[in-house]
Amino acid sequence: MIPFHAVPDRLEKHRLALVVIDIQERFRNLLYDQARLIRNTSRLVRAFRELDLPILVTEHYSKGLGATMSEIRGLLGGLQPLEKITFSCDGDPGFRRAFDGLNRDQVVLCGIESHICVYQTARDLMDRGRQVAIAADAVTSRNAADREIALGHLRRIGVQVMNVEMILFEILREAKTADFQRIAPLLKGD
Repeated sequence: MIPFHAVPDRLEKHRLALVVIDIQERFRNLLYDQARLIRNTSRLVRAFRELDLPILVTEHYSKGLGATMSEIRGLLGGLQPLEKITFSCDGDPGFRRAFDGLNRDQVVLCGIESHICVYQTARDLMDRGRQVAIAADAVTSRNAADREIALGHLRRIGVQVMNVEMILFEILREAKTADFQRIAPLLKGD
């Protein structure tokens, strides 16, 4: 279990990875505020790729739930999603090997469903000493109530609940850098 810190460390490029959880075709049109989920997850993926930061993508039982939604899949280049059947990404040995191989101790999570896979992944990663941030405007569930319950509980257990813009500006730290110039177009969101 990680020690409690009143103020978590700032997100830092050399420590950070992104995990995109189970944004799959079978959930299309079933999710609360799906357009915002796709728009903001796309912004995160594009920014992390532009900054050359590691990204892992999961698919929960893709045979039944389908592939990653095309809007996200199209941004991944050659990155292959990791198949899982555990609700927590970190409960899957393949994911755990991939994540541990990144040598990162900070992680941003986005995806679905907030109250199941996102929540359990955050909790398990924290139990293993990782600092977890949730992109609140890039997670959702099938209904708003489940999403809000999940975000409230995640806050109570020490997860940083942020939005995409907060995350990106915290990574960047200042405007007069090459990194800022590369992702400036992505900073104009909702």
